Amino acid sequence: MDNKSFDSKRIAQGYAKRPWLHKSVIEQLQKDLGLDTGFVFSKGLDVGCGAGLSTKALRLICDKVTGTDIATAMVEVCEELYGNDKSYSFYVAGAEETKIPEEKYDIVTAAGCINWVDEKKFMANMTEVLKDDGVIVIYDFGITDRMVGNDAYTRWYQNDYLKRFPKPPRKENKWTQADLSEGFIMEKQTEYDMQYSFGIGAFVDFMLIQSNVNAQIECGNISADQARNWMTESLSPVFDEEEKQLIFYGYSWYIRKKYKRK
Repeated sequence: MDNKSFDSKRIAQGYAKRPWLHKSVIEQLQKDLGLDTGFVFSKGLDVGCGAGLSTKALRLICDKVTGTDIATAMVEVCEELYGNDKSYSFYVAGAEETKIPEEKYDIVTAAGCINWVDEKKFMANMTEVLKDDGVIVIYDFGITDRMVGNDAYTRWYQNDYLKRFPKPPRKENKWTQADLSEGFIMEKQTEYDMQYSFGIGAFVDFMLIQSNVNAQIECGNISADQARNWMTESLSPVFDEEEKQLIFYGYSWYIRKKYKRK
């Protein structure tokens, strides 16, 4: 599945309603980088911003933020949601094609998009747009086969969901120092779990915009309504009309641009 699969109003509007776990990632970032309470960067860039949830999270630690995405529909939703706030700006661009700003960025985040980019072109672009001593934060998180205190969900996920909606192929290599351009250091890589509470309706909405499901919808193997009906029916005994705590896995990589002495 290519990036064009995400350039639809259905996916963009669905992304705007995703769990805001990005806030927890920023809290993890503050710990990992040892930032003082209340510290804010001047300018931040969020590449692959989707419907803006990751940009909204970056705004927590930046005075001004810019979001970019290759999908026009995503940027349109961002502008609808955040366009009246002058601390936000958005434009359409691939993660490797960020415009060089008048004042370079202090921090760049890339949430859930690094598997789709050209690594060498991305790093070359970052050389041009990031300040010396600036940091790139590459992160992602995803649903797992774990629900707090409920093995029935694990069985559903492994035996039913993944058989009907297999994971589409994509790059999933963990970057090392060797993957970085000259002048960058892999400062730290962390992994963590996060929890989020769902009722069955909200969870089905969330699952319908996962790449596994979207791949099957886009290629015509199933309609969105059929996928929704199957999930609702098969998950009803798992949720039993209650909210449940789902466990997400997350990771963050911190890449520092070396300071150049003049």
